[in-house]
Amino acid sequence: MRRIPLSAIIGLTITAAYFLAAIFAPFLAPYGMSDVVGGVWEPSSATYWLGTDGIGRDLLTRMIYGGQTTIAIATAATILSFGTGATLGLTAAVIGGWVDQALSRFVDLVMSIPTLIFALVVLSVMPVNILTLILVMGFLDATRPFRVARAVAVDIAVMDYVEAARLRGEGRLWIIFREVLPNALSPLVAEMGLRFIFQVLLLSTLSFLGLGVQPPMADWGGIVKENKEGIVYGVTAALYPAIAIATLAISVNLVADWILNRTTSLKGGRGG
Repeated sequence: MRRIPLSAIIGLTITAAYFLAAIFAPFLAPYGMSDVVGGVWEPSSATYWLGTDGIGRDLLTRMIYGGQTTIAIATAATILSFGTGATLGLTAAVIGGWVDQALSRFVDLVMSIPTLIFALVVLSVMPVNILTLILVMGFLDATRPFRVARAVAVDIAVMDYVEAARLRGEGRLWIIFREVLPNALSPLVAEMGLRFIFQVLLLSTLSFLGLGVQPPMADWGGIVKENKEGIVYGVTAALYPAIAIATLAISVNLVADWILNRTTSLKGGRGG
């Protein structure tokens, strides 16, 4: 712990708190997710710690369940994104040739279309549910992990220990997952944190626009949408999820920066 900087400790603490709240949401929430328990936009009190929303539901309960939904979908989409993008990026770097060129040009084509616009077009013609959101968000964001994984793996693939593995007759899967991936893991883990935050922001944006998580389920972007009219009357209900998104983004970025700073170079990999 003494070697971990204060910023990383703060980031780890806040991030862990959010994930633990998401995991234990049913035990922490004082009411049911959709229960109407009070008046419209009641202020904070001993009964309703964050007040109530636009139809009288407890805002703290909505925030807890909204965090559960947001973090769960963003985590699943990030895993799908990295599982697809990083694997293809490592494969392209190790195989090279026309495979590398074909995959890279396809990724360039997808990246030339703004992700939000692409997602809105796809979701406007598909049934909007959690599985669809995870698939759309995960596959659209797989281009970024592809670029990072390929850029790192291209340098690793020409190192001596990788050439030695080829001379021993090791297959491509062995080289990718036993030689290249372990030495590319640190920058990929740091990038995964950044992509997780992007998924949180993308999901919140889609929900705010009406094509994300559908009522009565809650997510942070949807809670902002449900209570945005209250800002005109001085009601702060829409600010709580915005603060939650901001603090989660900052905390994960602090952790990602710490991971990056720990490994500023490949340090020769296993052959160093």
